[in-house]
Amino acid sequence: MVQQYTKKMIRQVFIKMLNEHPLNTITVKAIVAECEINRNTFYYYYSDIYAILSEIFQTELQRVIDEYNDTLSWEESFIAAAKFALENRRAIYHVYNSMQREELENYIYNVSGNVMIRYVEKVSDGISASSGDKKLIASFYQCALTQMVLHWIATGMKEDPDVISRRIGQLFDGNIVLSLKRSVGLTDIW
Repeated sequence: MVQQYTKKMIRQVFIKMLNEHPLNTITVKAIVAECEINRNTFYYYYSDIYAILSEIFQTELQRVIDEYNDTLSWEESFIAAAKFALENRRAIYHVYNSMQREELENYIYNVSGNVMIRYVEKVSDGISASSGDKKLIASFYQCALTQMVLHWIATGMKEDPDVISRRIGQLFDGNIVLSLKRSVGLTDIW
């Protein structure tokens, strides 16, 4: 119980600091001072600051996976996934502008992929599209969503992602199902 509390406290202090300071200015020394623990305790849980960052993104990805259900549209699922970013805009911006940008990009790519793969599987029920085409369709939307989110972060996260996601959903409504139906008539190359 104490171990989980300490580990959670380290993550919370790190996120708080990341919301206040660029990633490259946060030190283990500052974290342990804020947590009122010694360095050995920190190193018991994490090898370095980047290990905390990686764990945070993995935890958030797992949360998205756990919260997904078949009643959600891809837009609602993606908005739910964006919750962490919205609550920690400055932290996300600090990671985006750091040498650890790849961690953020992988997180966004994995969330987008998880949402789109599940959604394509859901809407393909009753359509005998090839598994290769399902993967291709999901991958296409995964890449598009990833780049849109990265662009949103790069431009200061000004637009409301809820509005943008829902608008994209309205503009492209039916395209995934139509693509799946087209797959049925195509020669299978997969």
